[in-house]
Amino acid sequence: MKTTIDVPDAVLHRAKVLAAQRRTTLRELVLAGLDQVLAGKGEVANTVGALARLGRGLRLGGKFVAREEIHERR
Repeated sequence: MKTTIDVPDAVLHRAKVLAAQRRTTLRELVLAGLDQVLAGKGEVANTVGALARLGRGLRLGGKFVAREEIHERR
């Protein structure tokens, strides 16, 4: 089925460049991205990565600050 969507010029340009680099079509690139989103693969990877980063803590100004310290009430 054909459909029309409004895509910002900068995003469309980046997508066309990536499709060319992968030697595929813009259509195939869009379908692969939709399949990934609909399968939930992107969200799981992002959630796992975010939780891993939280577990490691943050570096602020050179001093290591763990998540527990940030949320500690004084």
